[in-house]
Amino acid sequence: MQVILLKDVEKLGLRGDVVDVARGYARNYLLPRKLAENATPARVAEIERVDAERAKHEARSAEQAQEIAEVLGKTVLRFEVKAGPTGSLFGSVTPSDVADEIWRVRKIRVDRRKVGIDPLKRVGRFSVPIELFQDVHVEVKTLVVPEGGELPPEEELAAIEAAEAEAAAAAAAAVAAAAAEHAEAEAAIAEAIAEDELEEEEAADDVEQDVEPAATTHASSADEHEDEDDPAPAAA
Repeated sequence: MQVILLKDVEKLGLRGDVVDVARGYARNYLLPRKLAENATPARVAEIERVDAERAKHEARSAEQAQEIAEVLGKTVLRFEVKAGPTGSLFGSVTPSDVADEIWRVRKIRVDRRKVGIDPLKRVGRFSVPIELFQDVHVEVKTLVVPEGGELPPEEELAAIEAAEAEAAAAAAAAVAAAAAEHAEAEAAIAEAIAEDELEEEEAADDVEQDVEPAATTHASSADEHEDEDDPAPAAA
């Protein structure tokens, strides 16, 4: 079925995209979480109209792109978002958010797919690279600030980022150590199983070797007994 994305969804599309998805995925995940809505003909037509209107304000030549770059180079975008005490966002600032904010403050359309960032997930000062036209790029200063507050000084931001990076590195090391320990345990189990199987095979070979001579002896005794029971041939 077709849905219209209401938010950027990783590996699926950006806000405003009309995408084909499995019906169950839409009903059980996208729609309940308000990540998408049903793509009715009226809504699709409305999105196409808005996109066509914005396209009139998009760079159509290198010269236009250069003029836009000069404007955006002097622009500072500001996003006020909910954030935790360490600066981590309750959500993220996405390429679509950047493109929409540029449209709101400058009435300039940029291709959301050419906003060169992964979703921003912490407060801070960022330079967002955008491709406006072939060989024409600009970096837009962007502030992501806690809702109702201001950004802490650079030194404090750097200290927070360093602490988070250290914590992430420690967590990654712990995960790697646990994985190595698990792999070592599995290897030990596999080795023990292999040893048990080898011992079972050797024991089975010993049993076969003991049984075969006994069977041969029994067969010889039976042959001798039959010879004794057979009457001597009659004299001619």
